[in-house]
Amino acid sequence: MDFMTIIGLLLGGATVYLVMLQGNILDMVLNPVAALLVFGGTFSATLIAYPWDLIKQTVPSFRLMFFPKRNTYEYLEEVVESMTSLAEKARRQSIESLQGDLGKIESKFFSHGMQMVIDGLDPAIVRDNMEKEILYTRQSFQKVCGVFRTMATLSPIFGLLGTLIGIVGVLRNLADPASMGSNMAIAITTTFYGIFAANFLFLPISIKLNEHSERDVLIKELIAEGIIAIHSGDLPLIVRKKLNAFLSSHIREKSESK
Repeated sequence: MDFMTIIGLLLGGATVYLVMLQGNILDMVLNPVAALLVFGGTFSATLIAYPWDLIKQTVPSFRLMFFPKRNTYEYLEEVVESMTSLAEKARRQSIESLQGDLGKIESKFFSHGMQMVIDGLDPAIVRDNMEKEILYTRQSFQKVCGVFRTMATLSPIFGLLGTLIGIVGVLRNLADPASMGSNMAIAITTTFYGIFAANFLFLPISIKLNEHSERDVLIKELIAEGIIAIHSGDLPLIVRKKLNAFLSSHIREKSESK
C-alpha cells in the first residue's frame, strides 16, 4: 500500500476541514448541488472528450494510487540480481534450462521475454517485441494521465459556471433574501469544489501516475537489456555491469533534468 497517498489525502482533507471549521463556513461549503454540478459536469465532459475504452483504463489507475506495482529502486536491484542469476545458470547449463524458472517470475513482461529467448527467436525479433511492449506501456500511461489532466482543467471551469449560475440566481431574487443566500452559497461553493477537485484530486493523480509510468518503463527497459544480454551469452559479471551501468545512466540523466 502507498502510505504517502493515504497520508496526503488525510492531511489535505484535515487541513481544509479545520480551516472551514475555524471560519464557521463548514455547513455552507458542504453543498451537494454545487458538488453535483462540478463533478457531474466534469465527468460528463470527460465522457464526451474520450472514448469508452480509454475511460475504462482510468478505473484501475485509482488502485495504483493506493496499491502500486513493485517499481521501487530496491526492486530494480532485485531485477539485476535475478538477471545475473539467470545468466549464470544459462552459462552453466543451457538457455533451455531456464524454462523451469519462468513460473517463479512475477512480471509477465519478464517471463514473456525469457520465453522468446528459450524458444530460440532471433535477438532482433526479441528486442523489437519488447520495445513495442514498452512503447505501448508508455503510451497507455500517457493517455490515462491525459484524462486526469483534462479533468483538472475542466473542474475549475464548471466551478466558474456554477458561480455564474449562482450570481444569476442572486440577481433574479434581489427582493428575496432567503433565495439570495442559497444562490450565493452555490456561487461560492462551486468555485471551491472546482479548485479543490483540480488541485487536490485530478492533478495529483495525473502526476503520480506519470511517476509510476516512468518507473514501470524503466523496469521494462532494464529487463529488456538483461534478456538481450542473456540471449547474447554474456558472462554473469558482464550482465551485472551492463545493467548497473544502465541504471546509473538513467539516474544521472534524471538528476540532470531536474
